[in-house]
Amino acid sequence: MPDPLLLGIDLGAGSLKSTVIDGAGKVHGAASAAVETLAPHPGFSEQDPLGWRAAMIDTLSQLWRQGIDPARIGGIAFTAGAHTHVLEDADGHALRPAIMWNDQRSGRQVAALRQTHGDRILELSGNLVSATWTLPQLVWTRENEPELFARIRRIRPAKDWLRRQIDGSDATDITDAWGLMLADAGGSGWSDELCRMAGIDPSVLPPIVGSTEVTGTVTAAAAQATGLTAGTPVICGTSDTNAETFCGGMTRAGLGALKLATAGTVSTLTASPAFSEKVIHYPHLVPGHCYTILGTNSCASAHRWLRDTLFGAIGFDGMDRAAQGVPPGSDGLVFHPYLNGERSPYWDPDLRASYVGLGFAHGPGHFVRALYEGIAFSLRDCLEVLRGLGMGFSTARLVGGGTRSELWQQIIADVTGLVIEIPREGDASFGAALIAGLGAGVFADTQAAAAVIEVKATRRPDPEAARRYEEGFAVYRETKDALTPVNHRIAAAGREGN
Repeated sequence: MPDPLLLGIDLGAGSLKSTVIDGAGKVHGAASAAVETLAPHPGFSEQDPLGWRAAMIDTLSQLWRQGIDPARIGGIAFTAGAHTHVLEDADGHALRPAIMWNDQRSGRQVAALRQTHGDRILELSGNLVSATWTLPQLVWTRENEPELFARIRRIRPAKDWLRRQIDGSDATDITDAWGLMLADAGGSGWSDELCRMAGIDPSVLPPIVGSTEVTGTVTAAAAQATGLTAGTPVICGTSDTNAETFCGGMTRAGLGALKLATAGTVSTLTASPAFSEKVIHYPHLVPGHCYTILGTNSCASAHRWLRDTLFGAIGFDGMDRAAQGVPPGSDGLVFHPYLNGERSPYWDPDLRASYVGLGFAHGPGHFVRALYEGIAFSLRDCLEVLRGLGMGFSTARLVGGGTRSELWQQIIADVTGLVIEIPREGDASFGAALIAGLGAGVFADTQAAAAVIEVKATRRPDPEAARRYEEGFAVYRETKDALTPVNHRIAAAGREGN
């Protein structure tokens, strides 16, 4: 019999991707399908879980057409963004569209929670409460949709809802449990006190298991719907960033990871997490470690927005070519990527995006390069927090869909001063496939799984460009500070108008 294949399924903010690899890390097939995000009001971000299921079935059909034999798959694992959750009624039906991690509706609830329980939430959950977490989103639901809230009988993180469609399991992993902001970071279970703040009973939350634990097998009904083979082992999985940083090679303390996906993140591995208001912590796949992370809300999503708004005729490749003709600093054009408020290091849902310094000399390529630079500046904003806490690093693995642009890779190296290494495979679906291998016994441990990770390119900072970007970063911060009160007035007027 040929060696087993491993299937990783990742639910992203804009698409779902499925990847099949073998035990040597070779990709045998990959497929993606779009997922629609709904924004019924400013600051809202929701998705229909049934759309996730449809996208998953679509990608599996694509894999079978590529010649993948489902009978060879020896394990399946799932990943998705943390904080996104599905509320179910007593019959297991979704009560409403899933509120996503980048949703900003709960700003008022966050302010109230910080005032009354802020220090206690940090002590219990290990993280500062903000609009990205499920806890304040549940408080918003309780206050604004009380009849729906009363019908909640199960709360499932997104990847666990999707996995349940395949194996019928009822479980989550510790990383996604922390992502709900309802788990006790000092223990291994749910926090009664955090659940009381949210207004729920802990009984509506699923059991917590290991990320690499087998939760079940493909059911007969799922096999008929998807083409998967009934009885195939299914592994719990984890959050997308956990999987991405792992498959990118962040497997030892002192090495960082930068992620260019719907959101952008800066992470590093630590064996001794120091909970504070400045950084976020989650348990990592590497046993005994956490990953410390800071994130900017809009990264590849901002890139896509610019394409859809101004560059639909030439697409991403054409945008990249246009930007290559623009010098570092974009001739004074500065972009702030706060299209959906901002997380680190400002934790401000009312920030707004802007192009500053625009003049007649600026052309299409300037808008693209300034966007690349603005997102790099935002990532550096996050990196400076880690450096201030003594958690900086000199080398980072770059993961996520944005890594396709070599120009953007170099800009990030020049802006951050880091040596940037680009893994051959660095997206969450590949990481999910590695997790499937850990759960199915193809890999003995995380070290064995990490052994298949390869670096395909390295970008080192250019001294002259780095010098220009030091001044550019100062201007970026100064203009952000100057525009903050204006952005707050704009956001307040928008709320009054709705």
